[in-house]
Amino acid sequence: MRITKYTHACVRLENDGRVLVIDPGVWSEATALAGADAILVTHEHADHVDVARLAELDIPIYAPADANIPELDVIDVQEGQDFAAAGFRVKAVGGRHAFIYAGQPDCANLGYIVDETVYHPGDSLHVPEQPIETLLVPAHGSWMKTGEAIGFVKAITPQRAFAIHDAQINDRGLGSVNGWLNQETDGYKYLKPGDSA
Repeated sequence: MRITKYTHACVRLENDGRVLVIDPGVWSEATALAGADAILVTHEHADHVDVARLAELDIPIYAPADANIPELDVIDVQEGQDFAAAGFRVKAVGGRHAFIYAGQPDCANLGYIVDETVYHPGDSLHVPEQPIETLLVPAHGSWMKTGEAIGFVKAITPQRAFAIHDAQINDRGLGSVNGWLNQETDGYKYLKPGDSA
């Protein structure tokens, strides 16, 4: 499976001519959606779902059943649900967005495990029960700190980990986060927007 990182939390998965895009938000490049067969949305925040851009597409869009995205026609997904999207096997895990302060925000957030190997958690540090080969680890967010990102990778022990959720951090800060993740975890590699693995 080919994984291509786009700005912030957006990734594109390709396998045997099938294309699945996860979290194409307002900061991600439109090219991430070229030829996409289906889209997974982890939650309703604009940095993860570009409503205007996605409303123009005629492909299946999967999102948490409790997400507040009335402008989009989505296929509702429940925590624990197994389903197929663009020919990929997907399992929805987690359930809620990580808190920033005083229990806010409190919205639905589903992580997606694709083909039992790649895990995109959205804005959550939910540790699934099954082994994960490739972890997409949030590098920065108002709801987390670097030590939590390190602990998340160590709790999952993937073979490889790539950063997502990094558009709110400048180059100096990104260098620091990458340095910590490289030093403290195994299999971590930073992919710049447009890079593939």
